[in-house]
Amino acid sequence: MARTARITRTTGETAIDLSIDIDGSGASAIATGVGFFDHMLTALARHALIDMDVHVEGDTWVDDHHTVEDTGIALGQALRQALGTCAGIRRFGNQIIPLDEALVLASVDISGRGGLYWDVPIEPAKVGTFDTELAQEFFIGLAREAGITLHVRKLAGTNAHHIIEACFKACARALRDACEGDPRNAGIPSTKGVL
Repeated sequence: MARTARITRTTGETAIDLSIDIDGSGASAIATGVGFFDHMLTALARHALIDMDVHVEGDTWVDDHHTVEDTGIALGQALRQALGTCAGIRRFGNQIIPLDEALVLASVDISGRGGLYWDVPIEPAKVGTFDTELAQEFFIGLAREAGITLHVRKLAGTNAHHIIEACFKACARALRDACEGDPRNAGIPSTKGVL
């Protein structure tokens, strides 16, 4: 069965058309109007091996907050939809990813209980025009709407670009591992029988 989803979400702040294929090759077409965020989503798709088309029209004349946050929400909804019952997945994924001097740990549990646990201090406050605090806002929406427990922790790093990119890549690889099929268990990976 194809693990795909398409989400369209329109508010007074953003209009989003997003589609994913969890079993893809990492191909992506990203256009959010926020250059650095496009770069991060492209890295997320590539390293999670999730095909991803994301098109967003947001109120970036205000700032980038609504665009980034709402994209996280829509992507989380798409992941939850594409995963379905979660039968046959590994459920857990953990990665520690370096990017030059930056080192980031990400741990995923596709638990049905969405929450982000973020310990990523970043200075300075911007990468180009991108507010660095928006990385956390993206992952809050993603984790909550996907129903995943997501821990992200900076272990080392001083360059804000490197730290944020390592966060996206670590989360991508952890998510890829968690979504992979488990050849030893075709059922729901929970003693409760449901996620």
